[in-house]
Amino acid sequence: MNARRGGPAGSGALDSPSRRARTYRRRTSATDTPWGKQLNAAAERPESSRSGPKTPLREHVATSIKRYLGDLNGCDVGNLYEIALRELEIPLFVEVLGHCDGNQSRAAVMLGIHRATLRKKLRDYGLA
Repeated sequence: MNARRGGPAGSGALDSPSRRARTYRRRTSATDTPWGKQLNAAAERPESSRSGPKTPLREHVATSIKRYLGDLNGCDVGNLYEIALRELEIPLFVEVLGHCDGNQSRAAVMLGIHRATLRKKLRDYGLA
């Protein structure tokens, strides 16, 4: 059998199915998918087509963190990074999954993470 077509197992085939899959994953990105192109198109729309002033997400996050730190009233917290990640990831996953009609594969691509990672995080947060 021709080695380029996936010869017998262990033959050192140059083009085995798993090698093709790895190569495909390296060559593709979220922008190669229909919903990735939609994201790019939305990001590239001129501001005039949107209504009202736009506040970057980081400013919303900064405002929330300032408010949280103010609510601590001088008390220290030792795991703020973990708290912040959890508090951001949970609504992020819920909203993206809703946007993708519950399709975890599409949601994982949209988030830029592997589907298995998304599934693990959903289980960890009690969302699955």
